[in-house]
Amino acid sequence: MSGINPFEVARQQIDACAKILKLSPSVTTMLKTPMRELHVSLPVKMDDGSVRIFQGFRVQYNDARGPAKGGIRFHPDETIDTVRALSSWMTWKTALLDLPLGGGKGGIICNPKELSTSELERLSRTYIRAIYQFVGPERDVPAPDVYTTPQIMAWMMDEYSTIAGKSQFGVITGKPLPLGGSPGRGDATARGGMITIREAAKALSIDLSKATVAIQGYGNAGYHAARLCKELFGSQIVAVCDSKGGVCCTGPNAGIDPSEAYSCKNQTSSVCNLPGMKQISNEELLELDVDILIPAAVENCITDKNAGKIKAKIVAELSNGPTTPEADDILYKNGVHVIPDFLCNAGGVTVSYFEMVQNFYMYTWDEAEVREKLDKKMTAAYHSVLETSKEYKINMRQAAYVRAVERVVEAMKLRGWI
Repeated sequence: MSGINPFEVARQQIDACAKILKLSPSVTTMLKTPMRELHVSLPVKMDDGSVRIFQGFRVQYNDARGPAKGGIRFHPDETIDTVRALSSWMTWKTALLDLPLGGGKGGIICNPKELSTSELERLSRTYIRAIYQFVGPERDVPAPDVYTTPQIMAWMMDEYSTIAGKSQFGVITGKPLPLGGSPGRGDATARGGMITIREAAKALSIDLSKATVAIQGYGNAGYHAARLCKELFGSQIVAVCDSKGGVCCTGPNAGIDPSEAYSCKNQTSSVCNLPGMKQISNEELLELDVDILIPAAVENCITDKNAGKIKAKIVAELSNGPTTPEADDILYKNGVHVIPDFLCNAGGVTVSYFEMVQNFYMYTWDEAEVREKLDKKMTAAYHSVLETSKEYKINMRQAAYVRAVERVVEAMKLRGWI
């Protein structure tokens, strides 16, 4: 992970928003501070009979608007400050989409690629036992995130239900469909991002059928973004990359087939091995002359060092925190239209909210209805941010913060917290 502390970035963004809204120092401090956080040690029996101790976290950043909501990451470089930052961004994300939820996040320091299926299950169940009193359908509802899956969510939900002595499908979202998962959840993050790209292209008069696209990161979000750009818009995918490097196509009519790239990654562990392509680095991909750049990897990849070299007309942030505050200023001055992370990638949490509603109702919507509701939410949120950006003459990220923070502060006032 980047050497830049993501929580410091998140706090800087709050400071900038507080100045625009003229918030008091005490309110600003409260908005920059997680309300609750839990650190847990997780002893897990390994397949060889040894016991290994893992460290885990759960942060509930702010629940003024409703139960905390946010994913659980399994990552070898996980840190509490990363979890704090992500829980902060989840707070603004749910508020921006006008969902009756707060923000939370969880993580375990581990490399899931080195664990067997049975070790992963024991780790998942141990984590839920450790945080059981901290979460619940009306308190804090986790979901999948980096290196966690619907199967891991199923184990966690089952462990919680076992302790509770009753089925509690609503404690976790992103579950498999037979266990109360929502249709449309699999590609919801990318699909939500595509809706914001569609609306941005209308505002900027960009013909998406002729647009070129580069995607940094080729996991779940990156692959679905590539597939949907091609399927929905007819855009040309000219470059993709993952943690091992990337490729770009050559020639005026060339393009990368999203499914071929995904198969290559699954079979060889990297898109770098896609035949007939020019090898490029992650850094080179960011600076390509394309219409749309989609960061879908890790934090802080666009900084003051490379922001001036970004040539894309639209930067659609499917990943969390890919752009530093200093880079934001440079991109805004250069006329690059940034769709900020907690707007662009809010499709996942929006459909997770739909899953919560369906679990409470014990009734399932079909995929077409889920997509229709997602489109309505994402379109409204995008235009709300665009209008705020024009009204205050500020960049899109600052506008997203203004809209979201206003809603959280209003809830805190109404509850008598401030």
